Amino acid sequence: MDFLSYQFPASGVETNVLLPPLVALIISFFTSMSGVSGAFLLLPFQMSFLGYTSPSVSGTNLVFNIVAIPSGVYQYIKEGRMAWPLTWIVLAGTLPGVFAGYFIRVHYFPDPRTFKLFAGLVLLYLGGRLLYGMTGRAGSAAAARVSALEERFSQRQKEKRDVRRSVRGLPADARVKTVSISLSRVTYEFWGETYSFSTPGMFLLSLAVGIAGGIYGIGGGAIIAPFCVAVFHLPVYTVAGAALAGTLLTSVAGVAFYSLIPSPEGIATAPDWRLGILFGVGGFIGIYLGARFQKYIPQKPIKLMLTAIILFVAVGYIIQFF
Repeated sequence: MDFLSYQFPASGVETNVLLPPLVALIISFFTSMSGVSGAFLLLPFQMSFLGYTSPSVSGTNLVFNIVAIPSGVYQYIKEGRMAWPLTWIVLAGTLPGVFAGYFIRVHYFPDPRTFKLFAGLVLLYLGGRLLYGMTGRAGSAAAARVSALEERFSQRQKEKRDVRRSVRGLPADARVKTVSISLSRVTYEFWGETYSFSTPGMFLLSLAVGIAGGIYGIGGGAIIAPFCVAVFHLPVYTVAGAALAGTLLTSVAGVAFYSLIPSPEGIATAPDWRLGILFGVGGFIGIYLGARFQKYIPQKPIKLMLTAIILFVAVGYIIQFF
């Protein structure tokens, strides 16, 4: 199928035009269930498999987010599982962080080898936190409520099987309802359980995530979603939509930075729009399907899958550096 081979002028990448959307569809279908667009896995694919290692690969990754994410956000809004207070706080922190991340990426991590080490360390810490959260030793009242939600999910599946009806995970009335919002704390209800988190804590985390996301070219969702689950003990069913929405808007800002702000001489920062859009088309389909199927999947398999992928990529990057 050489006739489908194409060389993208902006990045110099030459590949079959069907490969980017297919890879993006498969990756984003699974990762979007946990509130992650899949950009954090597309980056190593572009750098290692396609040989796209200039700083502009980060901007191209953000273009993927802009094209791919709206379908998933729409689905979560439609099903009433968008935690809006969480979304706005995440945005307030990540937007300025992405701006700082752009400058750090261009001025301090233009060498792909150094950049891979940084990315590997960020992902290793993230995967370790997720893994620790699933051991049962990170006990707290919030963690117990998340476990109770998982038990109810399993019980609902069993009841459906017993009456030989189609297995559905969450009931139609499992919607996010805001209880209170203040400068110190946000509280909301979901499926009969109450969850809360510190407003300043979430803002500071989002700021740090925005910086890392701006450097890595992922918009921050791949980091904020696991932290919300592992550190703040929020159910993944309510985190996914907010994380994707935050990633979408911060990606728009990130693409603007990479496209419009002058870069140091000799360093390519402008994204490859053609390649990014091609990845985005596959991601658009994958994220939509992932958002639709998420409510049928228990939390534990979603978190296990995300942890395994993150640790695999992290270890690979760190080994490549040394």
